[in-house]
Amino acid sequence: MKNYKSIPLILIALAIFSCEKLEDVVGHPIEDEIVNPSELTFTKIGGFVNGSGDEGFAEISAYDAKTGKLFVVNPVEGEVSVWDINQPSVPSKQASIALSGIPNSVAVHDGLLAIAVENENKQADGTVEVYDTATMTLANSYPAGALPDMVAFSPNGRYIVAANEGEPNDDYTVDPEGSISVIDVENNEVNTLFFTNYNGQVIGNDFRVFGPNASVAQDIEPEYVAISDDSKYAYISLQENNGMAVVDLTTMTLTDVFGLGVKDHSLVENAIDASNKDDMVGNFQTWPVLGFYMPDAITYAKIGGAGYIISANEGDSRDYDGYSEEERVKDLELDATAFPNAEELQADENLGRLKTTTANGDTDGDGDFDKIYSYGARSFTIWSPQGQIVYDSGDEIGRKTLEIAPALFNNDEGEADDRSDDKGAEPESVTTLKIGESTLLFVGLERTGGAMVYDITNPSAPEFLKWIFNTQDVAPEGLLVIPADESPNGENLLVITNEVSNTVSIYEIR
Repeated sequence: MKNYKSIPLILIALAIFSCEKLEDVVGHPIEDEIVNPSELTFTKIGGFVNGSGDEGFAEISAYDAKTGKLFVVNPVEGEVSVWDINQPSVPSKQASIALSGIPNSVAVHDGLLAIAVENENKQADGTVEVYDTATMTLANSYPAGALPDMVAFSPNGRYIVAANEGEPNDDYTVDPEGSISVIDVENNEVNTLFFTNYNGQVIGNDFRVFGPNASVAQDIEPEYVAISDDSKYAYISLQENNGMAVVDLTTMTLTDVFGLGVKDHSLVENAIDASNKDDMVGNFQTWPVLGFYMPDAITYAKIGGAGYIISANEGDSRDYDGYSEEERVKDLELDATAFPNAEELQADENLGRLKTTTANGDTDGDGDFDKIYSYGARSFTIWSPQGQIVYDSGDEIGRKTLEIAPALFNNDEGEADDRSDDKGAEPESVTTLKIGESTLLFVGLERTGGAMVYDITNPSAPEFLKWIFNTQDVAPEGLLVIPADESPNGENLLVITNEVSNTVSIYEIR
């Protein structure tokens, strides 16, 4: 047995002070590593305006820990804006990266910047441009499918994955196939995956295929990418289709496509304010409406040894000159048996104003609508990797915004309640941050602004912590967390990129 009495107390103190964790000395974490998420503070310490036009000069951002640079997608000017945030309270503008196409997304890993670049002809193939963040020179250019809308590195840096949306032209006469490009950086290999094997199949669980004269492969529109922590699988949201795809990165193959089902707004926990003409802000009611989840951003999180996919259920419709599915409930012919109170439902103060789809709902093909479907679920959802719901936030986003800032409820740049007939607060973006043993979730709200913060350490029972918002920041498009071990000031940071106000805000989390 060791005689600890023979060790001078000052040496013990120095040993404890020099250890990152007291467990190095006595086998358990020091107290300040035990984080109480409810006691965290979120303080804006810096920010800037990117561009000088009306909107669209600041969308998605990515951070490079090696150089302290923040890269911001600026599609209006066809560039990626570059800011030095080594001092996050005083960001410094650097020379931008000019591109020959339109940038849609950026991602960074270990000194490499990947940019998803849309072709000037939107229906033609795009590229993924890779730059060295230190020298700001082009390191490689890879072919991608039509309209690469989102790009992500795998955690190990070996793969770059691009979701190629493949949108039709406005006349809906040219509709390229959606696809997923997988770039093996190590072997300098590109494999663009299409959905042709699903042609003629019914995918099920409310997976939508509805474009005029479109095959399944043409109709699928990949939106966003999330990659598992072990870099083996990529999960891709298919927003307009209300589905998700799975890619095995080690074999570079598409392994699954599945529907996400619908949300039942007749249940009390899923109540919505469905009208902007009811002379009431926050008029939550249950209605005979089914909401397609239609996630925009998704993220992957490993919690308690299990993997989860978290989605921001924004919703989106197809509304082109050549084809539009949008219609208000008051303009639908509702089936008399399914909706015996149709006249009452179709009043503006009830469901009449709610935007719905004509692509779904006529279940018996007789020309009237037996079901009413809305866009988006006005929530975030935690899913298993196989697509089972672990948790959905129900109507909490709407109720919390109403409780905290009624003037911002279902807001559209200044008028409360104005988006109640559409998609509500429009949860647009999601990201997570691990602090100690806790996992935080941030949910960006495109219409009301800011980001909601949840403790999702227990994925089946998340706890609301805070709503971070600033009325000067309008329409958050991208959320980015910078963990303390990569941060320029040694603190956890949250970067919010706002599409309408062109502002980028930097928050410190302590």
